[in-house]
Amino acid sequence: MIQAEHITRRYGAFEALKDLTFSVNIGEVAGLLGQNGAGKTTALHVLSGYLAPSAGSVRINGIDLAKRPGEAKRHIGYLPESIPLYPEMTPLEYLRFCCEIKRVHRQDREGHIQEIMELTDITQIRSQLSGTLSKGYRQRLGLAQALCGNPEALFLDEPTAGFDPVQSSAFRKLIRRLAKKHAIILSSHLLSEVKEVCDRILVLASGQLVLDRAARDGSDRQSRFRLVVAAPASLVLPPLRQLPGVRRAEAMGRGSPEMTTLFIETSKDSAFQHALSKLLCGLSVTTMELIPLGNSLEDLFLRVSSGQVPEENP
Repeated sequence: MIQAEHITRRYGAFEALKDLTFSVNIGEVAGLLGQNGAGKTTALHVLSGYLAPSAGSVRINGIDLAKRPGEAKRHIGYLPESIPLYPEMTPLEYLRFCCEIKRVHRQDREGHIQEIMELTDITQIRSQLSGTLSKGYRQRLGLAQALCGNPEALFLDEPTAGFDPVQSSAFRKLIRRLAKKHAIILSSHLLSEVKEVCDRILVLASGQLVLDRAARDGSDRQSRFRLVVAAPASLVLPPLRQLPGVRRAEAMGRGSPEMTTLFIETSKDSAFQHALSKLLCGLSVTTMELIPLGNSLEDLFLRVSSGQVPEENP
């Protein structure tokens, strides 16, 4: 549904995004994480069509966003970090305006708006001026405008900013409900929230995608390793993936013909290390490094954000 292919965004000589490639399907919630300045908001701007990429392409529902922007944007709902509200409008007036610019059929608008207001729990403030709303209600109204027109792709930038714990809990339930019919990318600083509501984690560091993995870390069921070998990936990866207990094996970073760094997930308590030793001996490959990695999302986030783990290709 959402496909980013080798996205790069430059500001002069500075690259805010560097060769991002990933996809998110309907039924999936991807959490976009990274330290301040990592490129999260720039990535959402490019994916939503607010900014054009300097290189690469974005496809929404198979439609190239650069070549057919009008058609592609009909499938997009975007909640930016700074919500574009008009303080002199009521929520009802604002949502009518949003439905008009999103070309919702006139005869369907009132019913559609009522459904969205009930979904985002803003019916009770429908006639209040937007400029007088609390931060939490402004966030909900921003989410409501993103849902106008029933777009399949949703981009949410820090959507729970200003929410109290009760509102945050209700929001998480709403996102899981929306995920059944939408592909969602959600940017957040809250690891606990991302773990609870997201299916996948996308971590950015200095504009690069350094981690793409399942949100549920499964620390009780699997182990992770970083392996560095003096051999090309093409020689090591195929037989490595066939070893008993190996759930995932990927080359990390761009590598070189002489040296390859790999990320490996295995079943907990498997005989992986013994099998790996036999495999590499049989291939006459020298092991330069084999390091167990922490299993928690917090550990991985801190590690990749600080550059302690090389880039992992998604």
